[in-house]
Amino acid sequence: MSAAVLAQSLVFGLLAGALYGLAAAGLSLVFGVLRVLNVAHGELIMLGGYASFWLFALVGLDPFASLAVSMPLLFVVGLGLHQALFARVETLPEETRVKNSLLIGFGLALAFHNLAIRLWTADDRTIAAAYTGVVLHAGGLVVPAVRLGTLLVAVILIAAMHLFLTRTDPGRAVRAVAEDWEAALLVGIDLRRTYLLAFALGSALAGAAGTLVSVGYSINPGIGLEWTLKALIVVVLAGLGSMPGTLAGGLLLGAAESASALVIGGAYREVVALVLFVVVLLVRPQGLFGRR
Repeated sequence: MSAAVLAQSLVFGLLAGALYGLAAAGLSLVFGVLRVLNVAHGELIMLGGYASFWLFALVGLDPFASLAVSMPLLFVVGLGLHQALFARVETLPEETRVKNSLLIGFGLALAFHNLAIRLWTADDRTIAAAYTGVVLHAGGLVVPAVRLGTLLVAVILIAAMHLFLTRTDPGRAVRAVAEDWEAALLVGIDLRRTYLLAFALGSALAGAAGTLVSVGYSINPGIGLEWTLKALIVVVLAGLGSMPGTLAGGLLLGAAESASALVIGGAYREVVALVLFVVVLLVRPQGLFGRR
């Protein structure tokens, strides 16, 4: 195996990993603040992808520009889901809250999956923009323009979320609740409003990830589980409490998958991801970048 082939493989892995990081950012935010595990997160990604696909198919809106629609749309969807379903488990003890949120999430995932089949059939959908096949050449490496754009958007969105959480009052309130909700309540932070904001922001990030998935991959009603598992693995790798850490976890997963596909074959790339998942859980359960 030449160094050039390995470098090219790692480049592809990092390009995919940035999207993994963005897909995990919303799930990490919701679980870190609300302590509810929304296993329907992948279905929210699927809905974001369909929003961009239909905007492109019906009105010709560029998929990257459709982020301006898919993110607010999923933000509103997140508001509705929280108020209708997840707000009901917020007051439960933490262990019961996680269990009940899992049940809600599984039911929600099935409902969205079947609704998508009913509305749009189970066919794969892809967005073929004018620049889809464009590739860039740099230092002997080939970089697809779409994947590079996906990486840049993912980095920008995660950086923007990091700045929101660290430089604004609502963001600091979200972090305070994630650290210690009882102390946050004592200093006057509105827990319900903060939970609502965190869930809606997590859903908006899922919508953005869905848009980027629709650009670089095909979408269908069945992609939700796959992306939920990817996001969960990245959350475990990165740990809670750090948006840049989530991006780094996604890049690590993408690079590991790509390198393993090159060395031991593409059939085992998912196995490598699961092995990483188990090893990190055993050796550093708080994640590589999480707080103890």
